[in-house]
Amino acid sequence: MSMITISHVLYALVTVGVILVMLFKRGVIIPTLIGTFLIGWIYKGSVVSGFQAVYNANLTAAKELFTIFLIITFMVALLASLRDIGADRRMVQPIQKLMVNGHIAFFVLAFVTYVISLFFWPTPAVPLIGALLIPAAIRVGLPAMGAAMAIALAGQGMALSSDYVMQVAPMLSAKGAGISTGAVADKAMILSLITGAVSLSGAYLMHRKAINKFVHTPDISQPQAPTIKTQMTVEYLEAAAAIETVDPTVHKWSKFFAVLVPLSMLGVIVVMAASKFGGTSMGGFEGGDGAAFIGGVAVILLILACTVFSKVKALDSISEHLIEGFVFAFKAMGPVIPIAGFFFLGNADFSKSILSLGEGVAPPAFLYDLVMSIQYAIPSNSFITAFGILAIGIIAGLEGSGFSGLPLTGSLSGALAPTVGMDASVLAAIGQMGSVWSGGGTLIAWSSLVAVAGFAGVSAIDLARKNFLPVIVGLSVSTVIAIMVW
Repeated sequence: MSMITISHVLYALVTVGVILVMLFKRGVIIPTLIGTFLIGWIYKGSVVSGFQAVYNANLTAAKELFTIFLIITFMVALLASLRDIGADRRMVQPIQKLMVNGHIAFFVLAFVTYVISLFFWPTPAVPLIGALLIPAAIRVGLPAMGAAMAIALAGQGMALSSDYVMQVAPMLSAKGAGISTGAVADKAMILSLITGAVSLSGAYLMHRKAINKFVHTPDISQPQAPTIKTQMTVEYLEAAAAIETVDPTVHKWSKFFAVLVPLSMLGVIVVMAASKFGGTSMGGFEGGDGAAFIGGVAVILLILACTVFSKVKALDSISEHLIEGFVFAFKAMGPVIPIAGFFFLGNADFSKSILSLGEGVAPPAFLYDLVMSIQYAIPSNSFITAFGILAIGIIAGLEGSGFSGLPLTGSLSGALAPTVGMDASVLAAIGQMGSVWSGGGTLIAWSSLVAVAGFAGVSAIDLARKNFLPVIVGLSVSTVIAIMVW
């Protein structure tokens, strides 16, 4: 562990300040920008370095998050092209038959998201669910925030925190603790289900009254109809109202693409599943590879839909749709970039480029060093130790990567378990829950949560605030059960 410096203390103070500001439901962009500037200035002893750090932090965050920009762009552009031929409305009609009301829609969203995310991680799952299911759920009365919470809690939370299929997270935790991956994976699976059940139940109860008040014959002119304050939602509602006005010459293509797009996405899932179980020679689609595959399929479908709508204007219309997609993505992601930049500064993987350090200079790991500095203050008590590991996992996840804190929580679990008479795999699984639920995309707005918020058309920061209480209660319940059972 590196020596704690003034820069470390300042980073800790800004981090606490950011958390407090979020708890008071205020924007945190200014505190993170100022914090980045001051840390860059103090760490290198030059005010010029402070200015450079602010710019570099935002640039680094933009680079790291741009994959989400692209997936949102391509999927929104595809939806816009489908709207031109009326296929978007036809595409969701079978789903509407299943989602008969907002109550059922909430649990359908959660279940489908969990299954897909369990196999392929949430990144590829978000565009699939966001494009095909969120509009249908909103139409039957599920508030946009409720839809976003169902997806985030089931995908970025419950599925990713166990990572039971790919087992990257359990492997990192187990290696740090010096135990078998299977032992951690099995316990993490159980804890993730408990946390997910509690948090999803809480989220449902938060929106139950709003669902009951919904008028089941919504009209875009009625104020009680659920609306998302984004361009994409307005277009969905307008398309729903004007579906019968589709040009008869493209009417048959509307039906064709209403079938082709869902089948294409199903084909993506089949190929990814086959690769997972060794059915293809392409290897597994993990993380960004899965998102790239889905994004590429969306681009080809976009080209086909634009060409069918108007062969003459296809070259121009596809540009318009891509611009529309980028504008939507930047509106959703723009405010998050400065926040992500500050927390990337706390990670040694990014701090070197943000602080413009030369070759051979060891980059600081502000957040890691701070967490390590307080590990010895944890008393020798099973409850206190378990919740201490949980808290360290949550703090370690604040920089936006749910997996980066797992070696730390795993190492602490292996070291502390004998002194408190607990199984190291239990403590490692608890730490994994805290780190992944925090950094994976439920509690912080500078993670993949922005993709969920973007497709639902809600504020990523508001979504993180809404998730906070259900997730913390769920993590607390699962931790208590883990202590009592194991």
